[in-house]
Amino acid sequence: MVFPFPSHPNYGRCRGTNREMTIAKGVSGMTMTKKGFSHIGLSTLDLDKTREFYEDILGFKPVRCDTIKIKEGGEIRHIFFDTGRDQLLAFMEAKGVPGVAVEYDAGINRGLGVPNAFYHFAFEAGTESALEQKKEELRSKGIDVSEVVDHDWAKSIYFKDPNGMQMEYCCFTREFTAEDSVMAERFEAPIGALGLEDTPDIVSTNPPR
Repeated sequence: MVFPFPSHPNYGRCRGTNREMTIAKGVSGMTMTKKGFSHIGLSTLDLDKTREFYEDILGFKPVRCDTIKIKEGGEIRHIFFDTGRDQLLAFMEAKGVPGVAVEYDAGINRGLGVPNAFYHFAFEAGTESALEQKKEELRSKGIDVSEVVDHDWAKSIYFKDPNGMQMEYCCFTREFTAEDSVMAERFEAPIGALGLEDTPDIVSTNPPR
């Protein structure tokens, strides 16, 4: 296995909610419990603007910030935000790194030519009342937020981060049933609901090479 960056001396140590666990590396047949995500990694063309949004608007605390010097030239800034439950959201910003484009769609969907709904990330709101409060909070901070959308099993609100990435706050409204796991036609939606017309707000701050 090839790792993109040199291993930290503490590689192999994993954190739990109230304890530290040591993973035995290379042991076949090791059983892993379901703990959800460790982190999701994304990229941005403007890390400062991205940090301002996730820290000041959404309230996610940065827990690790690195500047990675690339031997062949340039650098990468890397930041991790704690979104709750020990689950992190990370962003990388490359500047002057050979082979990395100066301009690209950090929001993913537009660059692929697919609707905004195809690649998106949802944060847990907890309750329906908390979801409504989050909608009003984001709007009070100048964020364009959808009305609450009822999915039958959950309710959501939708908005964009500065990179043009589709974001969501969601809360479950009932338990899943056996019927939910069966593929079935349950509703229809206009194609406009998928979001085909939006463009990202962030452009590169990298000087042309």
